[in-house]
Amino acid sequence: MRKVFLGCCLSAIVAIPVMAQGGSAPPQAPPTDPFAAYVKGAFKSNATYLVKSAQEFPDDKYTVKLGTQPETRTFAALIGHVIKANYYYCSTAKGEANPQTKDLEKNPGTKAEMVTAMQAAIDYCAPLYDALTDANAMELVTPPAAPGRAAGSPQPRTVFLIRNLAHNNEEYGNIVGYFRANNLVPPSSENQGGGRRGN
Repeated sequence: MRKVFLGCCLSAIVAIPVMAQGGSAPPQAPPTDPFAAYVKGAFKSNATYLVKSAQEFPDDKYTVKLGTQPETRTFAALIGHVIKANYYYCSTAKGEANPQTKDLEKNPGTKAEMVTAMQAAIDYCAPLYDALTDANAMELVTPPAAPGRAAGSPQPRTVFLIRNLAHNNEEYGNIVGYFRANNLVPPSSENQGGGRRGN
């Protein structure tokens, strides 16, 4: 019986290093296009928050402002501003005329119209980010002429995509303020107990 027990112990000791070797994860290959992958992921995450913000903010609060300054935007106008900027930056990155002719910042519509317009703006930009690689990020695009503005100088496409992403993040920070001021949980804090972790 002692021989059987000792045999089992020896077998277990010998098996430990084998299991340790077999259980370790194989070294991972470096990701392809790491820069583009980061930009794509950041846009996708932020775009989700923007669309959900338009969807979840109450209809009867779309006309509220933060503060009393006359130049402060209503929530609807802020959503319109984000829509306007996405079309501007992404049409520039595509090197084409801006297809959005309606100024929803100055003349916002109903909540339903703004939600639809926000989704349309994100859908317009998404293929640019989806197609981004580390190589084509540096392709030059020439900002097209627009009413009252001459064509710009060629710049790398990624300049406009990163500006759009940075602007989206900045304005989402403003959107969070509208949510918090109205005792609402912003999309980025959902599933976190409604607390202030992150936003």
